[in-house]
Amino acid sequence: MVSVTGRHTKRTTLYVVATPLGNLEDITLRALRILKEVALIAAEDTRHSRKLLTHYGIETPVTSYYDQIERRKAPQLIDELKRGKSIALISDAGTPCIADPGFRLVRAAIEAGIEVEVVPGPSAVAAALSVSGLPTDRFAFEGFIPAKAGARRTFLTALAGEERTLVLYEAARRLVDSLRDLLDIFGDRHVVIARELTKVFEEVLRGQTSELIEVLEKRADGEGVQGEVTLLLAGAEKRLPTLSPEELAAEIKRRRESGVSLKEAARLLADEYGLSRREVYQIGLKADGDR
Repeated sequence: MVSVTGRHTKRTTLYVVATPLGNLEDITLRALRILKEVALIAAEDTRHSRKLLTHYGIETPVTSYYDQIERRKAPQLIDELKRGKSIALISDAGTPCIADPGFRLVRAAIEAGIEVEVVPGPSAVAAALSVSGLPTDRFAFEGFIPAKAGARRTFLTALAGEERTLVLYEAARRLVDSLRDLLDIFGDRHVVIARELTKVFEEVLRGQTSELIEVLEKRADGEGVQGEVTLLLAGAEKRLPTLSPEELAAEIKRRRESGVSLKEAARLLADEYGLSRREVYQIGLKADGDR
């Protein structure tokens, strides 16, 4: 079944609303309007969200919606939507459903034919990437690093060959342990630690893994860093496939038979495999002489 959502008609809607990472000024005018207009706000932590809502004078009723109750609560909220009540889904900070509760509710709403509309805004992933100084044209977000040591190493080992910039979430108290595992498994890569983004104690640390471990271990509080942490890593260097001289000669022959000159074949193969054009050309000349 094809599902299409849009704003062709206005009806009961589940709004996925992004809220500030820390600085309460980082909320859109549209988000404020939606939070005031809906019948109910589903919040990850009602006590945390009350600070934002009180700051902006929003008196909309709020209900809890966090990981441990998501399976049970999603059907209840769908029933409310079916009765014509629009609902705003918010998380403690940033965009719901991005390593935060909301996936089951959004999927259930789509399956029930209920309009789902995004009210975009802050995202820790996008914010950290934008100030990291790492390539952002391609990246992979892998969520939270597992807490237990064995699971963490298995998780990181599976990512060691990833060529895209990696974005991960980690608890501050485990950050140094994770960096040590990264150094062991990934080698000494360029790492960026973004913590408490948009908050009073915002900090972005950049450097090689070994350098950052040393910096954090010397912190006076003995805990390295505190607060919310987004960890970014440079992708693995691209590993070009290798060809033996015999395989190169065969590939040159194949390309020449398709009408490509020896010089052009040497240029193309050298670029594809990171080789010297002159060496590839010489292999081609030798192959010609052996025929």
